[in-house]
Amino acid sequence: MADVEHISGKGSAVPVSWFPVPEEEELPEGLRGLFAKAREAVGFVPNVFRAYSYRPERLSAWFNHYKQLHEPTENLDAAEREMIAVAVSMANGCLYCLVAHGAALREALGDPILADRITLDYRRAGLDERRTAILDYATKVTENPLDCVPEDLTRLREHGLTEQEVWDVVEIAAMYNFTNRMSLACGMIPNEEYHALAR
Repeated sequence: MADVEHISGKGSAVPVSWFPVPEEEELPEGLRGLFAKAREAVGFVPNVFRAYSYRPERLSAWFNHYKQLHEPTENLDAAEREMIAVAVSMANGCLYCLVAHGAALREALGDPILADRITLDYRRAGLDERRTAILDYATKVTENPLDCVPEDLTRLREHGLTEQEVWDVVEIAAMYNFTNRMSLACGMIPNEEYHALAR
């Protein structure tokens, strides 16, 4: 097991995580394959993979869940799923997920200015009523879950989401609340490469 691993940039070196980060060759074959696919797709291994590999079996479970939740559907596309990720992450102040999913949103939208505005303040980004309703509910799940009522779900159905897509909004918001808290509590720092993606 490696010691706490650091990344360096223009400032001082900062750890990828406050927990030890295993050497890649120590990981199970499936995770080494995941790391290789990430390098092929984006040119680097996301630090969240490296940090979560401290518990390899849980990284596999988390990643499979993540993939399922980001599978687009007819009324909840890939960009809207990333919008939920950044809206929840902004509500939680999660540096890692804001940087990483801000980049993913820029790519999914093909509009870096709109994506950055949504990431920083979706309420002032000029979104339509439907997308605003989706993100309002995702942030309500995050900030005031005890205030959630059946009418919140009805509102999303009235905007054209199916019952399963409404469930997806809830589950994506809940998953990012988990991921944000893991990132914040473990001191995860995003890869510098994210900042330049899809600009």
